[in-house]
Amino acid sequence: MKEIYLAGGCFWGMQKFIDQFGGVVSTEVGYANGPDKAPSYEEVCRDSGHAETVKVVYDESRISLTELLNFYFMVIDPLSVNRQGHDEGIQYRTGIYYTDESVLPEIREVYDAEEQKAGAPLAVELEPLRNFFSAEEYHQKYLDKNPGGYCHIPARYFDLGAEE
Repeated sequence: MKEIYLAGGCFWGMQKFIDQFGGVVSTEVGYANGPDKAPSYEEVCRDSGHAETVKVVYDESRISLTELLNFYFMVIDPLSVNRQGHDEGIQYRTGIYYTDESVLPEIREVYDAEEQKAGAPLAVELEPLRNFFSAEEYHQKYLDKNPGGYCHIPARYFDLGAEE
């Protein structure tokens, strides 16, 4: 199993989006790459410096990191700084955070292709994971528990015909 941490605006929608793909073993929402103290959601909303992030554990024999990243870029605005959809603030920044240096060339290949497609430098952080703190339980699988909840990702992206 491999893991990657993806910050793509509000973590509710990113988790629901990523969960649909075969090969994704588990996801967990949390707060990443801020100060080395576990924040509360309220602190994150008051600019603690953490990014709302989804920890993705995946089976690389079923889904590649390249495929995951291509899906990720499908639902973010990679040029937007500290904003996705109507959500604005440092916690909504975009980022790809890795724990294994050996995946950097694969990430870089997708990142550079997206940058070329955009024709401008991306606002997506590309960094090693410094820290990750699990979000409160009520945030986990939030849109499954609250189907009418707000999400910046259009609902049509939640059913791309992924395998179970």
